[in-house]
Amino acid sequence: MIIILKKEAAESQVNGLISLLESKNIQPHVSRGSLQTIVGCVGDVSRLDPGILEALDGVESVQRIQEPFKAANRKFHPEDTVVDCSGVKVGGGSFSVIAGPCSVESEEQIVAIAKSVKASGATMLRGGAFKPRTSPYAFQGLGKAGLDMLLTARRETGLPIVTELMDFKDIELFNDVDVIQIGARNMQNFNLLKEVGSYTKKPILLKRGMSATIQELLMSAEYVMASGNENVMLCERGIRTFETALRNTLDLGVVTLLHRLSHLPVVVDPSHATGHAWMVDSVAVAATAIGADGLIIEVHNDPPHAKCDGAQSQTPDMFAGTMRKIAALRKSLFNA
Repeated sequence: MIIILKKEAAESQVNGLISLLESKNIQPHVSRGSLQTIVGCVGDVSRLDPGILEALDGVESVQRIQEPFKAANRKFHPEDTVVDCSGVKVGGGSFSVIAGPCSVESEEQIVAIAKSVKASGATMLRGGAFKPRTSPYAFQGLGKAGLDMLLTARRETGLPIVTELMDFKDIELFNDVDVIQIGARNMQNFNLLKEVGSYTKKPILLKRGMSATIQELLMSAEYVMASGNENVMLCERGIRTFETALRNTLDLGVVTLLHRLSHLPVVVDPSHATGHAWMVDSVAVAATAIGADGLIIEVHNDPPHAKCDGAQSQTPDMFAGTMRKIAALRKSLFNA
């Protein structure tokens, strides 16, 4: 349920409404937009009488939300959410490119890549310290040592770092991380989502599961937000279908749909979507053109010898060319 307030509603009337809702064990979320103020209601609203609420001073109208996701719903929060990632903003017209290797392999490697992607215009650095791998015999990441190397790269370049949390027992190791990524395999790890949401207000980059529907993605975001952290960014990286020519099947129309359904920023991952470095350039440009709020691109200085995902990793020179195209496109389409 959302309650739309009158433009002239006094602060005392808003506070009275909030007190009333809280007395009925409803959690109110106030969203103050440029045109109107909306109070979203989270909890069991079945016993709330819309007629009584509409009779209150300052209330314009009351609407029930049919979708199961509430906090992530654009009806609940009409204005775009802008997530601040240690000074780098994503959403609401602010565009960001996250770039770096699939895995942190050495301090020399991650620092060199960080410097090269920053020079090309990247605004955040990605790199996996803990890696979920299909095979138990594959490289699993460097763990805490990898996180320390990412922090060194941040000191060298100033780029905020984005890295994946796989297990909540490691959360304290992430206290200095700027953005916590929840990977596709953990998108429906609901205990992890609740624990992260209640533990930290750090930005969360939530990747769509390999077979997840749009509603399931938004419901996973809801778990984080309902637990107390509203700084969520959605990441579209394609889903698994019967097609085998590409690593995943990417429907860029999802960006437009998510923007209609939700106020949360949408980031596109062209690397995992395609699985081929030579395709990343065109898909990244297309994602930018359709209005994505950001991109996350794998970049490696020696892809043939990468410990994982070398086939889908751009070289620094390839990434620089992609960034030039993106800059020209955004200037042309969005005057940015």
